[in-house]
Amino acid sequence: MSRFEVSTLVLAPPPIVFDASLSVDLHTSSMRHSNEQAVAGTTSGQLALGDQVTWRARHFGLTWHLTSTISAYIRPTYFVDEQVTGPFRHWHHAHTFEATRHNHSEATLMKDIVDFTAPAAPLGTIAEALVLKRYMTKLILHRNAHIKEITENPLR
Repeated sequence: MSRFEVSTLVLAPPPIVFDASLSVDLHTSSMRHSNEQAVAGTTSGQLALGDQVTWRARHFGLTWHLTSTISAYIRPTYFVDEQVTGPFRHWHHAHTFEATRHNHSEATLMKDIVDFTAPAAPLGTIAEALVLKRYMTKLILHRNAHIKEITENPLR
């Protein structure tokens, strides 16, 4: 199993950042480069506890489907999305939102903790170490930059 963590400082209050992080539409717009779309379950609007969404995206030249559920939810500080079906043997993504201050302004320290296991061991284990961990970290950083941009500049 692999784990990575990402922290992003967002100059917006936790409820705003939390809600943005659960927006299907915002997620889709952040992943345009992979043509990611919500194709089943909750396909637009805000996700909540127990909701499922099936994503279709293109990565590594292949089209993938991943169905995830919101398995934990404490607004506005914490939620978890977990794979129900999809390409990983295991996918658990915890999101935390901690109120903080930056230059005398209200801010949020958004943290992502991702635990995952690739399929097809032992080759999957090698792929985790050589490619997937770095690739998935880059995707989360890209998504977080989009959330940061949208929540810090709501009139754009």
